[in-house]
Amino acid sequence: MGLSAQERAFRRRVDEVLHYLWDPLRVAGVPQARDEYESYVPEVVKLLRQDNDSSGDALAAYLRTLSTEHMGVGHNPEHDREVIDVLQEWKAWWVAREIAFANGHPDESDGA
Repeated sequence: MGLSAQERAFRRRVDEVLHYLWDPLRVAGVPQARDEYESYVPEVVKLLRQDNDSSGDALAAYLRTLSTEHMGVGHNPEHDREVIDVLQEWKAWWVAREIAFANGHPDESDGA
């Protein structure tokens, strides 16, 4: 079964945060690299969904592993925390949208 429009919109926003804000490879200004972090989106979404206490610890560990072990670049925990905060804000938006859509009021939470 395909993803809902809301799920696609949320994943698109996660991808944008990874590309334009997180960007450990510093490729945000390179059009040919627009899909550089796209493969990480499903795991980031999964970790955001599982983060019931909003600590972001698992997501921080994942971002650290990606940047240090997979990409071989340095780790910036303060920057990662800022990115996680933005991702958690988008998660809150997405949850509100899902609730609104489920209740038949899709325009009530339109913060995009």
